[in-house]
Amino acid sequence: MSKFIVSPKEGVPFVSVQAMAKMIHDYGVEQCITDLVDALEQDYLRWDQFEKSSRFASHSKDGVIELMPVSDGEMFACKYVNGHPINTTRNLQTVAAMGILSDVENGYPILLTEMCILTALRTAATSAMLAKHCAPKGVTKLALIGNGAQSEFQALGMKAIMGISEVRLYDIDPAASQKTADNLADSGLNIIVCRTLEEAVLSAEIITTCTADKTNATILRDDIITKGVYINAIGGDCPGKTELDSNILMRADHVIVEFEPQTRIEGEIQNLSSDFPVTEFHRILKGEVQARKSADDLVVFDGVGFASEDFTALVFLRDLIKKQGGYEILDLIPQQADPKNLYSVVKGHSKNHSLVTNEAESVAMS
Repeated sequence: MSKFIVSPKEGVPFVSVQAMAKMIHDYGVEQCITDLVDALEQDYLRWDQFEKSSRFASHSKDGVIELMPVSDGEMFACKYVNGHPINTTRNLQTVAAMGILSDVENGYPILLTEMCILTALRTAATSAMLAKHCAPKGVTKLALIGNGAQSEFQALGMKAIMGISEVRLYDIDPAASQKTADNLADSGLNIIVCRTLEEAVLSAEIITTCTADKTNATILRDDIITKGVYINAIGGDCPGKTELDSNILMRADHVIVEFEPQTRIEGEIQNLSSDFPVTEFHRILKGEVQARKSADDLVVFDGVGFASEDFTALVFLRDLIKKQGGYEILDLIPQQADPKNLYSVVKGHSKNHSLVTNEAESVAMS
């Protein structure tokens, strides 16, 4: 691809799964996450510029389908995403996602893309960014509880940003942990597959929970969490889906969230009182609030994923494909000569289709 499409009349750039995979592989997962952390920090610093709302969610017995819109006044972004933990028993992805970035001035799409891989990258980048500002200094050990689709990205993100050198894996499905260990075998990380949850969190300074069960689960018990630990709880992301013993939240020195109105509905704090104190992360980044006062503080990030992070990821991708290529052009919006004459597109197609059909019939008859 020699040039990036800049005119809305030329079509819409589209990034497929295979194109995304190749581009991220060539650019490097850790480099992508590093760049995304920088971009996320810049966007969180201009938090007040974003038009924000909690995501729209349609719940069913087996999962949820969500729309995540956000705008900074110049561009509009929206992600379609589902969460169906039962899908692994159907040989399907737990999450299917796609995203769109549009120009607010004319409403035309700028970019259409897969967002399973891109969401994994932005989630890992968000986790690493929060740890950068909220975890104790000099950490080296990560416990990764839940070793599904996100796990490798989380490990590489913490390595790239926090300098993590040891990752302790635990999942109720041993095959998932082994999958993660195999994928990270050449990462430079010391990977330890643990037989129990207690073994995994032992001596870990950062604990990431990323499980998919849609129940009010208690993945982490209060009695195994010591002072000074930073908990990156990112699996609870809809009503009725939690991972932490509420006592952990109650005794935490600080609970940090992205967008409080959404987290009150979906996060770990959904089961606590509406006045339970939390801090939105942008305030920490701006220096308005201190994340931790001592290395002994217990700090929890109650992460549910917010639309502004997808906005950042989509803009990052837009800029990356300008350099890397790896996209195709979709004929998504009619581009007739007279913008008021939409019917001409249909009429013209019918005429051309008729000519092709007549020619084919003539050949057949001869």
